[in-house]
Amino acid sequence: MIRVLLADDHEIVRMGLKAVLDSASDIEVVGEVATAEDAIAAAQQGNVDVILMDMRFGAGAEGSKMRTGADATAEIKRTMKNPPAVLVVTNYDTDADILSAIEAGALGYLLKDAPPQELIAGVRSAAEGDTTLSPVVANRLMTRVRGPKTTLTPRELEVLRLVAAGSSNKEIGRVLFLSEATVKSHLVHIYDKLDARSRTAAVAAAREQGVL
Repeated sequence: MIRVLLADDHEIVRMGLKAVLDSASDIEVVGEVATAEDAIAAAQQGNVDVILMDMRFGAGAEGSKMRTGADATAEIKRTMKNPPAVLVVTNYDTDADILSAIEAGALGYLLKDAPPQELIAGVRSAAEGDTTLSPVVANRLMTRVRGPKTTLTPRELEVLRLVAAGSSNKEIGRVLFLSEATVKSHLVHIYDKLDARSRTAAVAAAREQGVL
């Protein structure tokens, strides 16, 4: 029997996932949690084979900075000798979310609109130690591998997000504690990587590629 923990801050989502998994005779939902902190605590108690982890949670314990499924996954992997497999199930399919989850140690990444049988198969694969990716996620990763030129650094991504929010170079510099010259340098690299000639084109290209 595959023992599953559901970690999602929306009860209705947990109910839906449980209904799907309950239809499989070899899968048992042994617990449900609504925060990243509780996911870590439940995993550390043991008796869990697979965690279905949301990517973004609401506010957790007061003063806690643990907000994402990637944070929780990394902590579980870091603190447990034999951690459960983590299968991210989320609505978010940006490159940043996907990569942060996989880098944290997640074994798979599915979207919440995945068909029931895909979800069940994903849980079984994760329990066996195999990777499961939704078609959309797999395609994004392949595109990224084929076109490494488009990979933005964390700082370039920060700059681009502020550009998308309508900030001027001066405002970006003030927020990120950079000189305007440095901001312009980052923009040059961003334009090159995204094959764009303007701020608007760079933001559009980033959104099309799932970078933003």
